[in-house]
Amino acid sequence: MEYEAVIGLETHCQLKTKSKMFCGCANEFGAEPNTNVCPVCLGMPGVLPVPNERALQLTALTGYLLNCEVPSFAKFDRKNYFYPDVCKDYQITQYDFPSTTTGHVDFEFGDGLERVRITRAHLEEDVGKNNHFEQHSGVDFNRAGVPLLEIVSEPDLRSADMAYDYLNALKDILIYGGISDCDMEKGMVRCDVNISVRPKGTEELGVKVEIKNMNTFSGVRRAINYEVPRQIETLESGGTLVQETRRWNDVAGITETMRTKEHAHDYRYFPEPDLMPLRPDEAWLAAVRSQVVELPLVRKQRFVIDYGIPAQDADVFVGNVPLGGFFEQAVKGAANPKAIANWVINNLQARLTETGSTVDDLKFEPSAIVELVAIIDAGTISSTGGQEVFAELFEDGGSPAAIVEAKGLAQVSDSGELEQWCREAIDANPGPADDFRNGKENAINFLKGQVMKASRGKANPQVVGETLAKLLKG
Repeated sequence: MEYEAVIGLETHCQLKTKSKMFCGCANEFGAEPNTNVCPVCLGMPGVLPVPNERALQLTALTGYLLNCEVPSFAKFDRKNYFYPDVCKDYQITQYDFPSTTTGHVDFEFGDGLERVRITRAHLEEDVGKNNHFEQHSGVDFNRAGVPLLEIVSEPDLRSADMAYDYLNALKDILIYGGISDCDMEKGMVRCDVNISVRPKGTEELGVKVEIKNMNTFSGVRRAINYEVPRQIETLESGGTLVQETRRWNDVAGITETMRTKEHAHDYRYFPEPDLMPLRPDEAWLAAVRSQVVELPLVRKQRFVIDYGIPAQDADVFVGNVPLGGFFEQAVKGAANPKAIANWVINNLQARLTETGSTVDDLKFEPSAIVELVAIIDAGTISSTGGQEVFAELFEDGGSPAAIVEAKGLAQVSDSGELEQWCREAIDANPGPADDFRNGKENAINFLKGQVMKASRGKANPQVVGETLAKLLKG
């Protein structure tokens, strides 16, 4: 029997706010343990939470970016459970009325596009972090109360690679939208993976296994690639799968049982009594919608269609937004967008990386690249001369045409002067000249090199080739 994997992801990302979800403590990484805390985020008796409006805005904005519905009514709930990193013995989250519902993410996979439906993206507070040492353990509550968005997908994923590409697409959307920095080294993105298998062609879902607290996308891919065959092997050997929570042991490369899976009623959800329901009005939602940005996939498709550049060039401009913006300014009305893309990617980007500078530090306008490409395309200077012009342009700014004139880089296209250099090269090198006459056409390249050397690189290579061929065949 052939089986297929059915995979859904619950992705948690910390929102890009200055303060925590329900108090004024700083939302920052790297502070000394238990220094960004207060009675509210520690759950002391008698304190009252106050929602962070920026977190509410970012949640609604995420909904719009993920093609979700943003309902006119939402509320907070208490999820009750005991664990050392949950200082209140409950977590404030959203249960039956979340802030966003029913959306989707389109992303590139293989040679085409895939769509994963989004069940909901709900807002909650993060919990503390357990730290385990050789002889003891401790809890750092700096993270407790940080606004956390949980994005729940439908079980639309069918492979580890598909899950990996979806997660990267989701991460790009969140970064583009200013929702989160998604720095995985700082724990800003974590993922729970729900996996089941079923006979291919059937609709009924199999027994679900959840792998908790994955903190790298590559780890998610490896865990799925282990867990799916494990489940299939269990079924084929006559065994029974149980609904459970497992952990990923990255060192051993296996998943391990943690506990049998809890159900919603185990958490005793009930409405948060200290927080009013959320009822965003149209003016508030309109202000959020005004912050919606062009998404990475849409941007890539537009660059390919509007400017006629290859997909790999568009990927560069999607991955580097300032560089893409510079290219868009330069390419307006330009005759050769591909050549401009080449200069921006292969030359400008390389120099910015080498010097540790940014597009904002440049001493020239985007139009200078257009001018440089036009000069090269017209044959005024060679590509080598173009590199010299660009080097000075990057260092001191100015106009490419002025630099060409000041440095005397203009190519010589005068037929009389070029013909004289060509005749001298033929006379001085009878061997290559005879080789060309005898059918070895590549022999002309040596003669062209001699002409370029005699002209100190100023001769127009195309005209040189045409002149040499004419003289040798005449």
